[in-house]
Amino acid sequence: MIDKLALVYIENRKILAARSRGRDVYYVPGGKREAGESDEQALVREVLEELSVLLNPDALQFYGEFRAQAHGQPEGVLVRLRCYATAERGEVSAAAEIEEVAWLSYADRPKVSLATQLLFDDLAEKGLIS
Repeated sequence: MIDKLALVYIENRKILAARSRGRDVYYVPGGKREAGESDEQALVREVLEELSVLLNPDALQFYGEFRAQAHGQPEGVLVRLRCYATAERGEVSAAAEIEEVAWLSYADRPKVSLATQLLFDDLAEKGLIS
């Protein structure tokens, strides 16, 4: 099981997504925790590294957890995506391994990883993205 944290960052009914160099799909910004990190600590660190946005860990609210086959991994390797939302806003810019950031709508669902597709389904069902 791959344990990942993800930021649900929505504006104008679109969600922020990132694509790493050499990858063919988008992911929700975030990443894997380091030893001893809480969900919030890991997400704050990853978002700062990837998007140059410093989040306030106290402003993060747990959104939900989604599990699916991990993209680009052997069959049976799952990813657990623990998602957190925030009302905070910052100037987003691609950094580190991120080649591109984009604001995606539900119509862009085929462009994201399987776990992120489950998140998209949930957000669309709740009317948060269109």
